[in-house]
Amino acid sequence: MNAFIGFIMGPMVWISALIFVLGLVFKFIKIYTGIKEKENFVFTYMTWPHSLRSIGAWLIPFFPQSTRIQPVFWGITYCFHILLFLVPLFLSAHIVLFDEAFQVSWPALNDGLADILTLAVILALVFLAVRRMVVPEVKFLTSIKDYILLVIVLLPFLTGFIAYHQAFSYQWMVIVHVLSGELMLIAIPFSRFSHMLTAPLTRAFTGSEFGNVRHARDW
Repeated sequence: MNAFIGFIMGPMVWISALIFVLGLVFKFIKIYTGIKEKENFVFTYMTWPHSLRSIGAWLIPFFPQSTRIQPVFWGITYCFHILLFLVPLFLSAHIVLFDEAFQVSWPALNDGLADILTLAVILALVFLAVRRMVVPEVKFLTSIKDYILLVIVLLPFLTGFIAYHQAFSYQWMVIVHVLSGELMLIAIPFSRFSHMLTAPLTRAFTGSEFGNVRHARDW
């Protein structure tokens, strides 16, 4: 068991991180070459100012008009995406592990606040799952893969919360926590999670088309 734990907390971390990085690089190259071959004209009107303007506008909560139509959904979505990165990055246990590996550290979240934010992520995931079940137009587009992806995101937060409070078997919760976190990293380039890459690219394309061609805003 100790050897297995050592593997998943050592080599497997590097393997999953490598798959994550190389997978996103490969996806970017595939998108770029696809556009180059089939729709090369896109590059003729794409500009950095219009791209960054669009990306920046959509990063501001409730700035785009369409987000104000569904304030509850977009409010939860904004908070969820922010916390999805903020909580793991500023969790004290994660910072300690990073410091042990690279001798680099940064300020951590208060444990109590980290608990609250972790629960907020879990509740947001429950909301997104229920929304897929009850909103007709979303339910129509939802498949079992979407629920699996929600579970993949849920597991690292849920097991991490349980492990910290030692509500069940601590060792098994840590194992599931680490494995589920690695699974999420590996899944990102090959699933809808890759919108962390494709969403900014889409915004850059749309922002350039609207701003540089139509002379209008896309938000």
